[in-house]
Amino acid sequence: MQLFYNPNISKLEKEVTFDKEESRHIVKVLRMKDGDTFKITNGKGSFFSAEMINANPKGCLVKILSEEMQQPLPYQLHLAVAPTKLNDRYEWFLEKATEIGISEITPIICDHSERKTIKPERYEKILQSAMKQSLKAYLPILNEAVSYKDFINSEKNSEGLKCIAHCEETDKKSLKSVLKPNQKITILIGPEGDFSSEEIELAKANGFIPVTLGESRLRTETAAVVACHSVAFVNE
Repeated sequence: MQLFYNPNISKLEKEVTFDKEESRHIVKVLRMKDGDTFKITNGKGSFFSAEMINANPKGCLVKILSEEMQQPLPYQLHLAVAPTKLNDRYEWFLEKATEIGISEITPIICDHSERKTIKPERYEKILQSAMKQSLKAYLPILNEAVSYKDFINSEKNSEGLKCIAHCEETDKKSLKSVLKPNQKITILIGPEGDFSSEEIELAKANGFIPVTLGESRLRTETAAVVACHSVAFVNE
């Protein structure tokens, strides 16, 4: 199935026009023509069956034929992950987490962070591409990068399971041991230099459970994907 993304489609739409970039890809690269049918998602849970009625590379016009809803994830997973020193590693995490299943992502700037800026437009495109590739109808929410302390403060009164994965040799539970199906979960993943001791204590003081992802010391992006998969596995 060929899947495209258009965030502006609603249930009331009968015809939709794609922007110039997507239209050029559809016509010039995929060589689609009038009469061809395909699927579109709005990233909000809907799949729309559509038919090309004007294959214009500057603005494709399609007719909406029908709509169906995709079942949402049985869990809500919010990963707060420190940006990696090498940007392509963070992009890899975004892609794989979207394919596996994730609800929300927040880049957090920590005491040991070497990268303190992100490229939200680039990250959004990666999320969209991964959503289409994995045939999902829900686009993960990408929040603005925030300081670690601001994120913790924003989560003070939040519901659900809250975990911090860190590498310090202190008492920690296995992430898999605290997970249950159909939960709302927030997991903190630190930078290459790990969370500082002060950050760990702040998280614990605000209801975050210290967890381990296994015996191996994992890179930031690997830890984030392992956490994402662990949640998805519990919900299978």
